Amino acid sequence: MDERIERMRQVAQQGNIDAFYLIIQEDVKLLEHMDKLPFVDTPLHIAAQAGHIPFAMELMRLKPSFSSKLNPDGYSPIHLALQNEHIELVRRLVEVDGDLVRVKGRAGITSLHYVAATTETDDHLNLLLDFLKACPNSIEDVTVRNESALHIALKYDKLEAFLHLVRWMRRNWSQNPILWESKVLNRKDEQGNTALHIAVSKNQPKAVKQLLYSGVDVNIKNLEGKKAGDILAQQTQVENSKIKVMLQRAGALPSSSIPQVYYYAQYLWTIFSRLEKSRLHFISEWIEISDDRRNVLLVVATLLLTVTYQGVLSPPGGLWQDDQSPGANQTNITLPVIRKFNSSAPLENEAGTPIGLRNFPFWVFLSLNSLTFMLSYSTILLLIPTQHIYRIVRLSLISLSICYIVSLTVIIPTRFWEIFWYVSTGLFVCIFLLNSSATCVAWSYKALL
Repeated sequence: MDERIERMRQVAQQGNIDAFYLIIQEDVKLLEHMDKLPFVDTPLHIAAQAGHIPFAMELMRLKPSFSSKLNPDGYSPIHLALQNEHIELVRRLVEVDGDLVRVKGRAGITSLHYVAATTETDDHLNLLLDFLKACPNSIEDVTVRNESALHIALKYDKLEAFLHLVRWMRRNWSQNPILWESKVLNRKDEQGNTALHIAVSKNQPKAVKQLLYSGVDVNIKNLEGKKAGDILAQQTQVENSKIKVMLQRAGALPSSSIPQVYYYAQYLWTIFSRLEKSRLHFISEWIEISDDRRNVLLVVATLLLTVTYQGVLSPPGGLWQDDQSPGANQTNITLPVIRKFNSSAPLENEAGTPIGLRNFPFWVFLSLNSLTFMLSYSTILLLIPTQHIYRIVRLSLISLSICYIVSLTVIIPTRFWEIFWYVSTGLFVCIFLLNSSATCVAWSYKALL
């Protein structure tokens, strides 16, 4: 057995697939035996260290459990590939199994942590984004020192890696906003320091700016009871005026040192942050709708759209079938005050106009019916996919909304145009705003992908 294992290691070092299968023919349970060992240098470890892509892919296909196993030094195959700069092999491994990004090696370091600490070239930065794309939740992983990838990037002065991580989080914030805010953005390491504490101590204004823009809590204290502002106040021998201004605006420094103008900036910043978080929360809820619920909402919204449109074509009370004019002997007939919209002489009944047009309840119906139409219309816009092929559906919905407005112009007679002008104008504005909101949310979702 030991002799076969040694031969297997030599074959893996050479990347010889044919020789590998010759050994397997001698002992078909050899790989299973190696898999039972808690710590072992599997053929996949050796191939990953040597950079033999075809051999490693063959092992991944036959024995995928090897990819998450640690060797006696505490490293998985993907860790070994990273240490030896076999970037393409790392990408191939992650393509097969994205969860490999979360495999923890010695000291709880994942491949994301390793790249964040060692980033030197654009290939490393691209690899960082590849990891996050393959496994977004890997951003939550921490080492045994409770350090996230943000902590590590700042600790090793890898500013570009840090900026890439934070910008990626902002673009994908809607996937898990509450959890990421507590587990990533405001995560404390073993000394109680958040990423903001480290960025301030390292005098990194760009990092501080990105963290503040992302909504980091500026009032968190570390184990020594210090906030980020306290750490800044201790730095008397370095130029940190930019960070000082940013922390002042965020309310992280004593109020006595803040000029009055900064209070207004802080107030506006607070409003912006709340609006942005509300928008992201809305997008998050919208994205997380299951396909079944999406289909149910589409059916309900479509039915409401159909019923409200039909309500305009066949309003309650019906339509006048013929033109009728009041006779000479009817000139003194008046209508109840609550049932008329002007004080002029009796009105003609025009064919095709609603019978209940003079009734106040009819205008209540028309307003609520139009509101239901707009809400259903916007709901459908939000729920349909954002791909280019669905633009035809969006154009159709816009055309339908215009037809709704035109149908109102047909049934509302000329003498009521002043009233109708207010209703139709408000309707146009509401439809435009709702349509714009739906389009903006769709674009936001598309940008997040």
